[in-house]
Amino acid sequence: MTKSDIPGTPTVFPLEHPSAARVAYIVSGFPTLYETFVLYDILAMEELGVTVDLYPLRRTYPKITHPEAQRWIDRAHYHPYLSRAILRAQWHFLRRDPLGYLKLWAEVLRGTWGSVNFFLGAIAIFPKTVLFAYEMSGDGIAHVHAHFANHPAVAALIIHRLTGIPFSFTARGTDVQVDRHMLKNKIEAAEFTVAVSSDNKQIMVDECGPDLHGKIHVIRGGVDVDRLSPPPTNRSAGPLRIVCVARFDEVKGHTYLVRACRILRDRGIAFECRLIGDGPLLRTIEAQIKQAGLHEEIQLLGPCGYQDVIHELSETDVVVLPTAPTEAGNREGMPTVLQEAMACGLPVVASDVGGIPELVDDKRTGLLVPPRNAAALADALQLLRDDPALRLQLGRAGRDKIVREFNLKVNTAKRAKLFVGSASVARSLSGLDLARRSVT
Repeated sequence: MTKSDIPGTPTVFPLEHPSAARVAYIVSGFPTLYETFVLYDILAMEELGVTVDLYPLRRTYPKITHPEAQRWIDRAHYHPYLSRAILRAQWHFLRRDPLGYLKLWAEVLRGTWGSVNFFLGAIAIFPKTVLFAYEMSGDGIAHVHAHFANHPAVAALIIHRLTGIPFSFTARGTDVQVDRHMLKNKIEAAEFTVAVSSDNKQIMVDECGPDLHGKIHVIRGGVDVDRLSPPPTNRSAGPLRIVCVARFDEVKGHTYLVRACRILRDRGIAFECRLIGDGPLLRTIEAQIKQAGLHEEIQLLGPCGYQDVIHELSETDVVVLPTAPTEAGNREGMPTVLQEAMACGLPVVASDVGGIPELVDDKRTGLLVPPRNAAALADALQLLRDDPALRLQLGRAGRDKIVREFNLKVNTAKRAKLFVGSASVARSLSGLDLARRSVT
């Protein structure tokens, strides 16, 4: 099925002058297994004709790397935390504007004071980010965009202060929900900001004030609806097959899914539950499964590449994300795995928290349950087991919503237009400044 064959697919209008935007992306680490949205965002930007330069704050070495990431690994601007080049960059900006350089250090340290993570992180990334600024100013970067409102956005702010290059950032979840140090400073200095959910935008407005409401754009992100499509036939025979794709962190709520599985078994319901991912709580969940005697019903598949995940989705009945807010305040933003499952025409069961209700309309495009409620989760799974027609109905409606509102190409084009607008303004101001200098 091609994009033009999909009913209700929004039209992607080409950018008038995509070459006007050479954008630098700042990310915490690259490559990463779980942040596929960064990789596919870059690829979609490239298809629109926007040149993207990748600046990771650190080089990561995951067990599994998506094949499409290799080209960007080869192109990325990787640097150590200290080198001769970094020292030369400090001297360049210190010599050019010593007071401005020192004031910037003071701004960042003062703004991050009180948060061990932010304060030490700022000290670690500041010198490297100064080198980024030096490189970008010489490479014709027109706009800087940071994925995540925490360390990458701090780096973007530093670059902006040193070079004047306009910047923006995307707020996704934990980066604005748990620690909001310097958030107001970053929004005020940014050309614009992007929130992946209205829930995240409201958090930002509540923290920083209504005056900044207009600088925060809600753009959902999304998935490639051409690449993800429903399988030719839906499974109907055999036990209910459940899949959960998530890193084993507290916020993902695996423990409640295991409890729900025990309830299903006690009710005499046949099922298979497959957990994909790894993480700090993997051994804890593995012990819980053994203690509950569910080692035959629940399989731990470990981390999987993108294509393997899509293959799993093609052979499952329902995708579950039993996420639960943590005591620290972390909760889901706009989970990509739910978008992928819905794009594949699968019914989803998820917790009614964070930005998820903006994605999953209860009883229309999926089922929502209260967080930390294993019984409600078991009830939802049993309902889908008992009603194959409902599974099909929810899957179709979910697919339609993803095509309409969470289309990667459409939403990437929205951000690209903001980039191009920012780059055009920056170029105009730069030209005006040069004209003034020539007159004087």
